[in-house]
Amino acid sequence: MDFDALLLSRLQFAFTLAFHIIFPAFTIGLASFLAVLEGLWLATRNEAFRNLYLFWLKIFAISFGMGVVSGVVISYEIGTNWSAFAALAAPVIGPAFAFEVLTAFFLESSFLGVMLFGWRKVGPGLHFAATVLVALGTLTSAFWIISANSWMQHPAGYVRLANGALRATDWMAVIFSPTFPYRFVHMVLAAYLSTALMVGAASAWRLLRDVEEGESCLGLKMAIGMLALVAPLQLVVGDLSGKQVLVVQPAKLAAIEAFWESRSEQPFHIAAWPDRAQEMNHLTVEVPELGSWIAAGDAHAFIRGLKSFPRDDRPPVFIVFWAFRIMVGLGLLMIALGFWGGYLTSRGAPERHRLFLRACVLMGPAGFISVIAGWVVAEVGRQPYTIYGVLRTAQSASPVTAAEVSLSLLAFLVIYAIVFSVGALYILRLVAEGPVPAPHADTEPPLRGRPPGYALAAAPDEPEPVP
Repeated sequence: MDFDALLLSRLQFAFTLAFHIIFPAFTIGLASFLAVLEGLWLATRNEAFRNLYLFWLKIFAISFGMGVVSGVVISYEIGTNWSAFAALAAPVIGPAFAFEVLTAFFLESSFLGVMLFGWRKVGPGLHFAATVLVALGTLTSAFWIISANSWMQHPAGYVRLANGALRATDWMAVIFSPTFPYRFVHMVLAAYLSTALMVGAASAWRLLRDVEEGESCLGLKMAIGMLALVAPLQLVVGDLSGKQVLVVQPAKLAAIEAFWESRSEQPFHIAAWPDRAQEMNHLTVEVPELGSWIAAGDAHAFIRGLKSFPRDDRPPVFIVFWAFRIMVGLGLLMIALGFWGGYLTSRGAPERHRLFLRACVLMGPAGFISVIAGWVVAEVGRQPYTIYGVLRTAQSASPVTAAEVSLSLLAFLVIYAIVFSVGALYILRLVAEGPVPAPHADTEPPLRGRPPGYALAAAPDEPEPVP
């Protein structure tokens, strides 16, 4: 393998994006969860909802900040490593990124301050409105990012001028490209599942130590409800998205399923070792005809194989094939966990089943792994194109040397290892402490003895004492 500037630039972008996508996925789901918690607290005045809100608000603030930092890095990286792509595509998808900043980032950042520090400065209704607006801001941000990426997956509503530049002719077609609706819903549901798994894991961790902790019992049951509802729905949306891939990106579909030959009644490969050089699969475990049924909804459907595409137009089949199976396999485990939790809830108290609690803890990071695997399928499966059918990845790179990219990649590895490890460890420390009930003024501990993030958990109707 030749580690030239192009490959190193791709590795660097994949590395930084894999780190970044974890935090938006978490904050999208967590913002909506916070809005639900505060709404339930206002409606019921159940202190458990408020304690859960204040607890997860601290984690949301840290995750939001880490997502912003890692997102800024990606923006600069596009300019430094992918300037040819930026120059060509900016007139079409540049406005999407601008709207993402104007309508989402500013909205989130502005009202995040009210969420974090406004408990005792604004009324409960206004504070709840700020929480809802932050949640809407995260969804709006996802809308514009997925819109831009979906256009790159299946360009529409544009023309190519004589000098090679791209110009939009139909902004509605650009924004709502054919792949956008399914991909947007798929991403939002993935964010909700990732958050539900983390809430369930944190709650289960606490309950393994204290089964009577009311806030953790409540958090676990809410996580179970989300999993039981959203995980099966995600399977349906993913199936619809896959059937569309067959139409708009048949080479990607062939790579996802490791189809080499074009034929009817394609088998479904449960597991295989795709060999790109020999154009075949080794060690295959398959189910006859199921591949055509899954891909097209018809067991007798004719599906093109990778051999029908020029070698230079085929995605890296091994990576795409296994990334897809990781995503789907974890998705099936999420469905099973949701149904298991729902069954235990219907029979009594799921928090008293220690095997289930341990399973919840183990599944905590599964949502983030699935999100990363899904983006690998989407982005690697689009290769060798940056803009599908329009601009190849090799034509998108900046005129930089391998040494320059290697130096920046090494710097990113070191900085990310330090910064994000510290952030992740701090989040885990907060999770280990659990949702501590917010104290009142007459029972406040001294400043030195307060747990991390205590100021965010101060009672909303009591002023913070000034030292």
